[in-house]
Formats: sequence, C-alpha cells, structure tokens
Amino acid sequence: MVSPDFSPIIGQLQARELLEQALVRQRIATAYLFAGPPGVGRALMARQLIRSLLGGIHQSLANHPDVLWLQPTYLQNNKLVTAAELIAQGQSLPKTRPQIRLEQIRHLSRFLSRPPLEAPRSVVVIEQAETMAEGAANGLLKTLEEPGLATLILIAPSETALLPTLVSRCQRIPFYRLTASQMSQVLHQAGASEVLGFPLLMELAAGSPGAAITHWQQWQTIPRELRQACLGLTPPISLRQGLELAREISQGLDVESQIWLLDLMQQTLWQNHRNIADVERLEAARQQLKQYVQPRLVWEVAMIGFT
Repeated sequence: MVSPDFSPIIGQLQARELLEQALVRQRIATAYLFAGPPGVGRALMARQLIRSLLGGIHQSLANHPDVLWLQPTYLQNNKLVTAAELIAQGQSLPKTRPQIRLEQIRHLSRFLSRPPLEAPRSVVVIEQAETMAEGAANGLLKTLEEPGLATLILIAPSETALLPTLVSRCQRIPFYRLTASQMSQVLHQAGASEVLGFPLLMELAAGSPGAAITHWQQWQTIPRELRQACLGLTPPISLRQGLELAREISQGLDVESQIWLLDLMQQTLWQNHRNIADVERLEAARQQLKQYVQPRLVWEVAMIGFT
C-alpha cells in the first residue's frame, strides 16, 4: 500500500478525505459504494484508490492480474460484449440496454476464489452497478459475505439504485456535482475547453464534466441545419413544418441521438417559453423512444402537438 494520491481529482473533497483516512489508518472496507452522478470523477477516484491499494507496482491497471473491472454488457451471438467493444468493431448498439449479468458475477467469484498474485489484495470495480439484473445482484450478495482478500468498488448514481441488502454491505463514498469553476478547470485539463462556449450544453451537463464532454461530442454529430430547426422551434408551427421536421429527425439520426436531441429541446423550450406542457410533450416522446416505439410516429405526434 502506498500513500494516496488523489490530486488528479477536482472537487469531491469529502470522498477524498474518507478514502485518505482509510488508507492512512489501513482500515480498508471490504466494499465501497461510489454514489453520485456520472461524469464527476467516480471512476478516476476508483483508479487512484486501486493504485494505492496495490502498492503502485503497475503503472497501468489494464493488465494487472489482481484487478477486475466490470462494465455492463450486451449478449451478442452468445458472447458478452461491452458498448466500447461494439463501437470499436464498427457495430451499432443493440436496442436492449446493457447489464451487469450473472455470468459476469460468476466470473468475479472465480476471480476472488484465488489469492492475489502480486498485490496484498484483489480489487474489483463494477461500473454502472445499478444495471445488475436480480440474479446478478443476489450472486454478488453472496460474494460480499465472504470476499476473501479483496476490496470491491461499486459505482452507481445513488443508494436507491441498488438493492438495500447490497448497500448495507458497502461503505458509501458520496460524489457531488461540480461548481462552475471546477467544471472549467476539469474541461481545460481534458482539452475540451470549447464546450465552455456553449452555455446550453453546460446547463444540460448540470455540474458533470463527463456529461459536458459527451454533450459536446453528440452536438457535433447533429447536422447544423437540424440543430437550428430544433433549437429554434417556436410554437405554434405549421403542420407541414412539424411533419417535415419529424421526417428529417427520424430518418437522419439514430435513436440514441434522437433521445439526446429531445433532452436538448426540452432544456431550450423551458428556458425560452417556460411552458410545462411543451416540456411534458417532449418527455413523453423521450419515454416512447426508450420503449422502442416507431421513431417517425413518435416525432410526428410530438410535432403535431406544437401546431
């Protein structure tokens, strides 16, 4: 175990203090729950904690024999693959949502059944732990009862996103949204300072630098003319205008981009008009797209509501 170095993390003073004290006193919990919104440093904090726990032997954690990092997966051709793996292969993401699956938890159990090979302990990280299916959560619960020489880190948006029985076995480490100055600092360090020039995207990010970067990347994939048409939407519009816009969106964007665009439109409409009915109409469309309703129909119904 080496001295903790949480200097790369901006903000999150309470989380840093809790973990620093645990490391200094050598009172490491069996399991931690890093609870807070995405994009505020939870995974980065996990990496820095792991480096301290493992003694700084490896510069990279990717090939450390005592580290297992789990992410939600899709089931493709009887194989479990992450979203990053599918994108790297040039494949589109399935319509189903990825999950932490029972097979992954069984692999975790086998991983922890052997003693650490190089470090004083093994470390397992479960990203988006809230996506665990019930069987996987129950399997993890059994592992937490007898983890051996290991520390588990669950990353989730909140305590309520997990089974209470899982939460009760974890020490909660809280993460919070960043201030405007902290956001600016992180985005400059990440080489994404250009997003600071888009107040709408910054407001949509709501204190999450990771979300701000994601929004900026998504913004660039939307054709400029389509962005202008959607963000300049001022009800009432003509029926023809609404149907044409519905066609352009449903034919020109994948479903995930359509959902993101609806979030942006909701933000814009609320800022400009403060009309709760318009915002609710777009929220209904958003939920329908998530339920895989035919996109052209979803957008036509939404746009007709603005005529």
